Amino acid sequence: MEQAFFLIRCTDDKPPAEELHFRVVWKKKIFEVSFGAEQKVAKLKEHIQTLTGIPPAMMKLMYKGLLRDEKTLREAKIANGVKMMVVGSTVDDVLTIQPPDPKELKTKKTEHTVKKEALSEMKEHKRLIEKGRPDDVPPGFRFRTEPLPPQPLSGMLNKHGNKVRLHFKTAQEELWIGTKERTEKIPIASIRTVVSEQIKDDPDYHIMGLQLGPTELSRYWIYWVPAQYVEAIKEMILGKWQI
Repeated sequence: MEQAFFLIRCTDDKPPAEELHFRVVWKKKIFEVSFGAEQKVAKLKEHIQTLTGIPPAMMKLMYKGLLRDEKTLREAKIANGVKMMVVGSTVDDVLTIQPPDPKELKTKKTEHTVKKEALSEMKEHKRLIEKGRPDDVPPGFRFRTEPLPPQPLSGMLNKHGNKVRLHFKTAQEELWIGTKERTEKIPIASIRTVVSEQIKDDPDYHIMGLQLGPTELSRYWIYWVPAQYVEAIKEMILGKWQI
């Protein structure tokens, strides 16, 4: 694979007490970046915008999980020589996405107004929920919000009752959905929306639907998603600006 290398140095009025040297990877490009250890992730995003064209609000930086804007690079455990992944789309990329059909939007609005039944009470979901929580699903915590673990998130179920795991491959900008039989590699940018709702009788876990096509019929349903990871999954797929 052909790789492009760029050496970039960020300077302020006062030199930082310590400067870190690391790589930033976006698609097939690798940028060699030098940046102050006490600088915040939000500031680094502004700098990376000059390299990639991705607005900070539409950008996610990954190193052992999602990096938070308010953290300094030192607090985020960034060290010399690490490789940081960039996930995001440029404004031009977003503008080329075909807008939804107005008729489809009107239909969705009508359905939303009429249908108030909880997801876990709907027949198609209830039959699976009633079988009970999988033994190996991670503990759920409804009052927490946590970043995704570095390893794939496993122990959940799909609509067929098969075990499923989620693995965000940030270098490829893909979400891998794996079962015992197969692994689906889905471009993150192709996921149109994410819906989730607490399971009525077990609110530490959610039902989550990933919409892979133009209509709700294309949603990939995942059951028993630990509640503390729901926001992190949405942020990885949609970005803060769309949540």
